[in-house]
Amino acid sequence: MSVQGYNPRTGKPYGEPVEATSDTEVDQLCEAAARSFRVWSGWLDADRATVLDLVADRLDDESVLLIDTADAETALGIPRLTTELKRTTNQLRLFADVLREGSYVEAMLDSPSPDIIPPRPDLRRVLRPLGVVAVYSASNFPFALSTVGSDTASALAAGCAVVVKAHSAHPNTTRETGRVVSAALAEGGAPDGLFAVIYGTQSGVRLVQHPHVKAAGFTGSIGGGRALYDLANSRPDPIPFYGELGSVNPTVILPDAAADRPEEIAKGFAQSVTMGVGQFCTNPGLVFAPPSIVVALAGAVKQATGGAMLNERMCDSYRSTVDAMSNSDLVELVATGAAPDEAWVGAPNLFRTSLDVFESNLEKLTEENFGPAGLVVTYDDPAAVLALIPRLPGTLTGTVHASDSEHELASRTAVELQKIAGRLIYNGWPTGIALAWAMQHGGPWPATTNTSHTSIGVPGIYRWLAPVTYQTWPDALLPPELQDANPLGITRRRDGVLDKH
Repeated sequence: MSVQGYNPRTGKPYGEPVEATSDTEVDQLCEAAARSFRVWSGWLDADRATVLDLVADRLDDESVLLIDTADAETALGIPRLTTELKRTTNQLRLFADVLREGSYVEAMLDSPSPDIIPPRPDLRRVLRPLGVVAVYSASNFPFALSTVGSDTASALAAGCAVVVKAHSAHPNTTRETGRVVSAALAEGGAPDGLFAVIYGTQSGVRLVQHPHVKAAGFTGSIGGGRALYDLANSRPDPIPFYGELGSVNPTVILPDAAADRPEEIAKGFAQSVTMGVGQFCTNPGLVFAPPSIVVALAGAVKQATGGAMLNERMCDSYRSTVDAMSNSDLVELVATGAAPDEAWVGAPNLFRTSLDVFESNLEKLTEENFGPAGLVVTYDDPAAVLALIPRLPGTLTGTVHASDSEHELASRTAVELQKIAGRLIYNGWPTGIALAWAMQHGGPWPATTNTSHTSIGVPGIYRWLAPVTYQTWPDALLPPELQDANPLGITRRRDGVLDKH
């Protein structure tokens, strides 16, 4: 068995096939990762940070080869992939900075107090890495959410070892990226086996069930994520499975905003819904809007251009869903954009329905259509939309477009959206995600399998850490994060007070 890459623009094979990883090889790689974890997790944060910076530098050094390979294998385009690779290397450098700053370990110290009831001993709490992490690559982000993307970067920063399951849509990109990462880790003196890549569907099944694997991160479809999630939880020792799955990312355009700037909003929507040929997990696929703005939205979509989708399966699924909606009596096709003459191409489409029809067919009309398509649901009374929002499926984002005259209504809309979404956008669009401490990329099911965590941003590191409390241990035997003198100079919470003490 092997994994073959394809050029989505031509539909023809690209590169040499990559051999699928056998069960025996998966076992050997997991065992090597477990051995390396025992060494890597004992490194000082500053030393791990130096290695992460080195990996970022080496990826930048080979950016031309990596980007050309990814473009041939994904058709995402040189400009987009150039930005994505830089985002990936900046992500590694961000986590290196997090390690140097040090407060991510959330050190907490409580002094003994024998006179209270019950008496309190000396307690000191710190976060520690879990072990070997399985990372399942995304199809739509061959760099930023794949081989050395946010899951891998945060797990390595946390002190974990990583085994990556390559996505079948870009095996050559994965192989080249993995080569650069492995060489950089070796150059930095990291232990052998700290990072590995496996190929093939069966290898991914074996990986999530391996006893050395202590947590997993996944970005992909609801079906694939749910299958792995069930495997992770059916193990003799269930493990955390952090899956980012499906999301419709509702946008609410309020009446005054629709009246004041219809062309501006419509242009922004069309750019967002067709970005990356609509293959973004934050694609704004569902819009609630007054009827007056539909003409502008349709006009903007008609001016938009699609492109080759990531693989034949995704293209077929997108076209099939568009055909079904076009022939449905529940929605009306109001706009179709252009598309180049390429093999697995997806054209932009915009559909329309009424709020009453949408509400009566909620489950069917809230299914994610992964591609450059959107559904606009027209309403007359904003209160009816607000009442409906809590019934929508969990989502990564919720967006509000409002005018200055609608602050109170926008606030009420946000109150409802925060019940179902992990990130709220005001007068903007959800595609494009910043790398920051305050970023939240998560949401209730089916957006993710765990709404308490994020897969992008600094807090993503907490998925791979678990708290350990030391009770009445001698200072000399404590990890440096918990020693009285605070030798690392990090911010700690001591007797309830947060400071560098």
